[in-house]
Amino acid sequence: MAPTDESAQTQPPRTPPVPPAVPPAPPSGTGPVRMPGWLPRAMVLALALYACFRLGSWAFDQLIGLLINVLIAFFLALAIEPAVSRMSAAGMRRGLATFLVFLGVLVAGAGFVVLLGSMLAGQIVDMVEDFPQYLDSVIKWVNQTFHTELSRVEVQDSLLHSDWLQKYVQNSATGVLDVSTTVLGGLFRLLTIFLFSFYFAADGPRLRRGLCSVLPPARQAEVLRAWEIAVAKTGGYLYSRGLMALISGVAHYILLAALGVPYAPALAVWVGLVSQFIPTIGTYLAGALPMLIAFTVNPWYALWVLGFVVVYQQFENYVLQPKLTSKTVDIHPAVAFGSVIAGTALMGAVGALIAIPAVATLQAFLLAYVKRYAVTDDPRVHGHHHQRRGEPLSVRLRRLWHTPEGDDEGQGTDEEPQDPQPRS
Repeated sequence: MAPTDESAQTQPPRTPPVPPAVPPAPPSGTGPVRMPGWLPRAMVLALALYACFRLGSWAFDQLIGLLINVLIAFFLALAIEPAVSRMSAAGMRRGLATFLVFLGVLVAGAGFVVLLGSMLAGQIVDMVEDFPQYLDSVIKWVNQTFHTELSRVEVQDSLLHSDWLQKYVQNSATGVLDVSTTVLGGLFRLLTIFLFSFYFAADGPRLRRGLCSVLPPARQAEVLRAWEIAVAKTGGYLYSRGLMALISGVAHYILLAALGVPYAPALAVWVGLVSQFIPTIGTYLAGALPMLIAFTVNPWYALWVLGFVVVYQQFENYVLQPKLTSKTVDIHPAVAFGSVIAGTALMGAVGALIAIPAVATLQAFLLAYVKRYAVTDDPRVHGHHHQRRGEPLSVRLRRLWHTPEGDDEGQGTDEEPQDPQPRS
């Protein structure tokens, strides 16, 4: 049946399909933020670096003692390098030459310790035997001065039965183990230093070849030059100190023998070595023991020893030391003093011992690469002030005082007065 006009009018028109509504995009900065891909890796790397730093710090703290021993051994090997090289050049095997040098050092050190120990043991025995006489003289002086009635027996009984003496004996008994541990630790450290020094000195050429094999030729020359400078400065430092120790020992032996102080040779060796190889306080530490021994002979002898130590120290500082160390170490006294303080702050007594040769080596190495210029001939360089030439100040003041105020214009100068009118 065909559609009519009425049916066509009643049917609604067809509309095209509407697409589904798209949800609006969220504004920027309010949606979920994803972690960058590099951040986890950076965090893991930072944690790994921190862990490595902590591990390295812990290892360094544990190995600081060994590193200091190796450093001391290295400077000791540098000090004996000239002697070993001379003996090796004469045809002796380098290992045997190093052994003989170390044997001589050990024999000299053992002889010094035995000589000093026998001196101290003898003095302790004499003091123990003479203690009752000292005590009687002190008690007699106290009774005469303060009008008391003390006796040696009462004083000895009070001392032996005192609480502080018993506590001291108990503490000393418990501290024997600590002293033994310290002594064994010191012997092990000394053995470690000697072993490393022996290896460094005996295998010095092999060590230099191994170090230069990983460097380019230009760097090899610089390393060998630095090694040579270190050997020269360290050996020169020990040579100059040893010579000054010998002179100091001979001078103090003459004084102590003249005064009749017992154990004069041992005391002279003590003064010579301690005053030269212990910086800053070595002189005072070395002079204390001879003064104490001289005081037991005669109190006035202690003053003589003190005066001689002070006078000789000034002679050594201003006359002897500059002449001996000018060609070996060549370091300013202020720099030496500052290096000793810095070395002591960094590594204690060990730093004080190796500070001067280390700084001298560094100074010589730097001066070899620093360009130097000729100094101008200026009086100010030598500390003289540049003065203007002319009349003395007193003459000028006298002339100004006697010249009238209106007549001083144009006088005292060599300049021609200027004409206010222009010349034609």
